[in-house]
Amino acid sequence: MSALPRDVFIDCVYRAALEDPNIIFISADFGAKALDQFRENIPDQFVHIGISEQNMIDFAAGLSQNGKNVFVYAMAPFVTLRCFEQIKVTLASMKLPVTILGVGAGYSYDDAGPTHYATEDLSSMRSLGGIEIFSPSDTSAVEYAAKLCVEKPKLRYVRLDRKHLPDIYSGSSDEALTKGIGCVRKGKEIAVLSNGYMIPKVIESTAFMEVSPSIYDVFQMKPMSANSFQESLKDYDVLVTVEEHFLTGGLGSAVAELVSDNRLNKPLLRIGIEDEYILNNGGRDHIHELAKIDPQSIANKIKRYVS
Repeated sequence: MSALPRDVFIDCVYRAALEDPNIIFISADFGAKALDQFRENIPDQFVHIGISEQNMIDFAAGLSQNGKNVFVYAMAPFVTLRCFEQIKVTLASMKLPVTILGVGAGYSYDDAGPTHYATEDLSSMRSLGGIEIFSPSDTSAVEYAAKLCVEKPKLRYVRLDRKHLPDIYSGSSDEALTKGIGCVRKGKEIAVLSNGYMIPKVIESTAFMEVSPSIYDVFQMKPMSANSFQESLKDYDVLVTVEEHFLTGGLGSAVAELVSDNRLNKPLLRIGIEDEYILNNGGRDHIHELAKIDPQSIANKIKRYVS
């Protein structure tokens, strides 16, 4: 089994940190095994800040102002929503190149309840000025994001799933990831856009469809390249977005803005979490069924829209 996305990212940063003493990794979580090598081998470049995410952002800002390439790590809802004001004031407004690493996209922490769900993180982070947002969908994409953050520091939010993700790029991802959008499966008439954990769910959903849609991974959520999207999607009659996030402000909203602002003139169906919190336990697949973002529900919504 491949490594967890967070461990892949942290390992990439660690290897770079061995050669660059200006790389500093700050964690509000002791749970990642990949952090052990930081603590043991380069302790001067690692800080465990404790359960104080807001303080972590301010601390990172000070280090960044002094020339350090800083990475901050915590669970996605805590490092975004809890820290929104700190990110806005001490990082975004100051244009400081800090990487915010959030683990637990969507319902990753499936039985921990809404306190641990990252279902509003994209909408909040997208509203900030000058931030780049990445949502990797496999190991190749995680490695690409980590290398980018190491080599070209900038204010970024990297949103990682808690679980293992199947390979979708097979080592040929650089061109697609540079564009911010890549084709996972080629089909006709309909283009389904998604990312992260939902890519395999979209692939599963095609078994319930009469048509065979193309499936695209939207790796870069902000900014989105209008040219790349136009080039990739010009031959499709209908666009569909699928996300494990509230519809307000998420992937579907981002694509709708791009379609409208650039006059792409494409009908767009947005599939995601409706305007309601789900308090039931029972695992991620069960929550998806309740939220109607499971493969069967995805297929049914697409069929109704195009019929």
